Amino acid sequence: MVDTVRALFGTDGIRGVANEPPITPEVALALGRAVAFVAGRGKKHAPRIIIGKDTRRSGYMIETAIASGICSMGGRVLLCGPVPTPAVAHLTVSMRADAGIVISASHNPFADNGIKVFGGDGFKLPDDAEAEIEGLMADVHRLGEARTGAAIGRAEKLEDARGRYVAFAKSTFPRDLVLDGVRVVVDAAHGAAYRVAPLVFQELGAKVFTIGVKPSGTNINRDVGAMHPEQAREEVRRRGAHIGIALDGDADRVIVIDEKGQIVDGDAVMAMCALRMLRDQELRQKTVVATVMSNLGLERALRAQGAKLVRTPVGDRYVVEAMRAGGYNLGGEQSGHLVFLDHASTGDGVIGGLQVLALMIRTGRPLSELARTAMQRVPQVLENVLLKVRRPLAEMNQLAKVQARVEAALGQEGRVLVRWSGTEPKLRIMLEGPDEGVIRVYAHELAEAARADA
Repeated sequence: MVDTVRALFGTDGIRGVANEPPITPEVALALGRAVAFVAGRGKKHAPRIIIGKDTRRSGYMIETAIASGICSMGGRVLLCGPVPTPAVAHLTVSMRADAGIVISASHNPFADNGIKVFGGDGFKLPDDAEAEIEGLMADVHRLGEARTGAAIGRAEKLEDARGRYVAFAKSTFPRDLVLDGVRVVVDAAHGAAYRVAPLVFQELGAKVFTIGVKPSGTNINRDVGAMHPEQAREEVRRRGAHIGIALDGDADRVIVIDEKGQIVDGDAVMAMCALRMLRDQELRQKTVVATVMSNLGLERALRAQGAKLVRTPVGDRYVVEAMRAGGYNLGGEQSGHLVFLDHASTGDGVIGGLQVLALMIRTGRPLSELARTAMQRVPQVLENVLLKVRRPLAEMNQLAKVQARVEAALGQEGRVLVRWSGTEPKLRIMLEGPDEGVIRVYAHELAEAARADA
């Protein structure tokens, strides 16, 4: 068994400030070599690896370094340019590639970047596979002799990668439906979907109004997209749109906006889609998979309909792993990662938006009504605490005492979750309970206890 302790890979690949460790050309080169070695192991052909990226300026630097590493191992690189993360997952499978690599820091500011790896099956690598890649990066002698001469690989552009993804995304929309007469606001966050997302909805017949489709290399996620949906909300109201679809930088998550300009988060979307799938007997094992962050209201709404919620650690990869292990087909995160495993192997913001639109058209009901009736949200408070020292939670005694007291006070009417962020040096505190004012006080007490421990 491979040691699953990882120093580089976090909950969603490797991430950090571009051109600072670990997001450097040197690391990217080593990663390319290791991925090519693993992808080509046992194969009679040279490994073929798809590379896609978002619109960050640093993507050129990292893409070139990864491609060089793959070529140095005799691999063949297919470059997609800026495309959504789920496009790389799809293309890896459809092109019969041996691996896929995405260069993106998702919702992070433009100065950051990241690298995540998909297997030939289109799914993100499990922890032990990432740990093996790290081990190979640290011990280059395990990669064998250097390739020379004709054994060196090559890189080429994958023509019409965007068009292939657009066709795929459209194919997930019911064939008997069109979007004629539907007004859609699409906010692509100046990111990877800036071209493909508007096209998908336009080609299905919608009238599309766009935001965040002018990437400069330095403006990804800046005041737009899923992390900053204010512009999209205003545009929905201004245009009289039926729906707003706000994506993040790599378009694997979506925040949906109803016709009143109100946010409909991932929990509400999962509730709406789960209830529809239950009625149509499409929800496998009557189960939805979500993370520990999903609202208690989602769990109660499913239970009321005879369904159940399975919770995982934070991270869409853990949601997908649980879905595959249990044979489930709907899952996601409150933050907007929506996984429809019948259609895609990872979170896909465009496909999520299409599923909501299909539900709206079939029922003839506005999105605000669908969201309101799908679930009753339990008040939830989130607080992020930036601490200088990342201590194990088991060693934070003051925090543990306060948490035990708060949990006893809430009982079965609420939840307390304290965890370290997987991508940032922050302690994340989440509380749910019947009284928002009370749980806000509790959140403050927990934050102060954490600061005292640090």
